[in-house]
Amino acid sequence: MKLLKITPFVGLALLSMNIQADDTRITYKSAKSTSSYYQMAVQVGENIGKATNGKLSITIEESQGSVQNVKEVKKRKGNYVFTTPPVLVKLALKKKAMFEKDNPEDYQKIRSLFPIPFLTMHMVTRADSGIKSYADLEGKSLLIGKGSFGAKEAAKYIKLFGLDGKVKLVGAELSGAVAALKNGQIDGFATAGSYPAPNVIEAAASIKVNVLNMSDEQIKKTKRNKLIIPAGTYAGIDQDIATTTLPVGVYTTTDMDEQTAYDFTKAFWESKENLAKQSVWWKAITTKNLEMFNVKLHKGALKYYNEVKTDIPENIK
Repeated sequence: MKLLKITPFVGLALLSMNIQADDTRITYKSAKSTSSYYQMAVQVGENIGKATNGKLSITIEESQGSVQNVKEVKKRKGNYVFTTPPVLVKLALKKKAMFEKDNPEDYQKIRSLFPIPFLTMHMVTRADSGIKSYADLEGKSLLIGKGSFGAKEAAKYIKLFGLDGKVKLVGAELSGAVAALKNGQIDGFATAGSYPAPNVIEAAASIKVNVLNMSDEQIKKTKRNKLIIPAGTYAGIDQDIATTTLPVGVYTTTDMDEQTAYDFTKAFWESKENLAKQSVWWKAITTKNLEMFNVKLHKGALKYYNEVKTDIPENIK
């Protein structure tokens, strides 16, 4: 019987199943080790490893953010799997924004596999800072991290809401945000991850915090989707929180063979019930979320969805 063992490394979690010569190895590029997306990746790796009886051997790699994950498509070969919002794949293919200096042909081999819980923006502040709205951030310090989607999104919101130059944006690593908040070194921090977000749970359990609400007008300005975080999700917050969300998917490239993509996708969906028992954020994910993708499904994934008679959008077949 093969046993699953998780061995922690700095920036790397290796999921090993007494690897045999005929095992297929997959590199899963995730997110920062302190984020909910890294935790999700470990959960996915564990469950897929078990579901395939160790046939798929998955290495979870830490990442500095979704942009890096997409850009690595240019140099990665073999079974490279990564997470990113669909909008970044679209930008890469159109040579826009952070991909304007890249050759879009390098990204033509990207293929979709399955959706995962969506990115949810959290603006967390110390309750004793007096910050109860975005307007109250004026003259305050906000740690936004660096290089990640959340950092770019937070900076964008500050500008959109008329606070450009009025808030001290701290670009330190998000891993130190909770400690800095507790010690009074910052007034708040911004983070993007599926709720309940581990770093927000930690902050709310340590001191009294607020998670800022967004008005419908503010949400419209961001051009993101609205999401309500239910009251009671975080300790001490007994009101619903209106914020923004962005879809996130798992992708690979045409370098992955059809059988591997089929096995990987099949094992994920067959594990989803168990994933939902592990973390509440998996409950909202269904095959209906396939409509968020804007590049074609990998042939192996498409084979699985056809087998289970999934309603697949025409543009990704």
